[in-house]
Amino acid sequence: MMRPPTRVLVCDDSRVFAAALVRTLERGGEIEVVGVTHTAEAAIAELARLAPDLVTMDVELPGMSGLEAVEEIMSARPTPILILSSHVGTDNNVAAAALASGALDAIGKEGISLRDPDDAAAITFRRRVKLLGGAHVIRHPRARLNGTGRSTAMPPAPRGSVIGICASTGGPHALATLLSGIPSGFPVPILVVQHIAAGFSEGLARWLNATVPLAVRLAEDGAQALPGVTLAPDGADLILGPEGILELDRTTPSALHRPSADALLRSIAQYARSAGVAVVLTGMGRDGADGLGAVRAAGGMTIAQDEETSAVFGMPGEAAKRGAAMILPIGKIADALTTIALERPQKPQ
Repeated sequence: MMRPPTRVLVCDDSRVFAAALVRTLERGGEIEVVGVTHTAEAAIAELARLAPDLVTMDVELPGMSGLEAVEEIMSARPTPILILSSHVGTDNNVAAAALASGALDAIGKEGISLRDPDDAAAITFRRRVKLLGGAHVIRHPRARLNGTGRSTAMPPAPRGSVIGICASTGGPHALATLLSGIPSGFPVPILVVQHIAAGFSEGLARWLNATVPLAVRLAEDGAQALPGVTLAPDGADLILGPEGILELDRTTPSALHRPSADALLRSIAQYARSAGVAVVLTGMGRDGADGLGAVRAAGGMTIAQDEETSAVFGMPGEAAKRGAAMILPIGKIADALTTIALERPQKPQ
């Protein structure tokens, strides 16, 4: 039995770009564009009537912005949203903010092949749209995260020298939610791998840094792992090395993703051993499951996000199969992490 086509609503103020996008999406008959709007207000008005599986949303629109539209949709009528942005790189944080507000993914417009709907890039893009259209999304409160945190007092409890957090689809919002619950005085370094399209990592780091209580920075090769949040940059595996020195590996043959969740978590298992912590959040695929298993085998603390609050239960589901000690909703993971008492890392033997 054939599956029904994925229903897509396109919102873009460029009629030329929208027409080319529709042509590319509908090639092959597995995606149906059920509507095209040129303002966010019009897209929101059409949601109830069209009931799309996915909305593609430009971030810079006349009237209501794409970011405001994401916040409105995810608080009132949750629907998978793919951000298509011309603002990739260091000049604009809007796409990163939209991801943290609940959009599932972001792609730079220049990275979409619209000239030839039959080339490999266009086929990959349609596959991505279909996967996102089948994702589970949950209602997000309209209020922005205020980053006030809680008291900086830390109860003594499990040992911890470093925390590795990994996420993919739906991850920016999950990260913002989790990190907003950790107070600014938290003494344990947090290393993060987020699968994201090239050009968006720096904007995400800046947006999180301005939003959550902890300092958020992009990783630098040779830097010391410090309290706060260190995010893997584009195209490099983030590795924890001896003496807590960070390494950025761009050359070793990697798995499907770079940065790789497995690479980070395996290095934490090797270096921190029983004082390492692995957290696997929402995302497609299984990256992070083997690394979490390594942390568990070394005696460390392991957590996977639960299915109900995950946009996609692929990565955390696989992590659960590998023996994650705790399966928690996203709103409870910060509470678990703030019970960790700082411990000096152990040198690998």
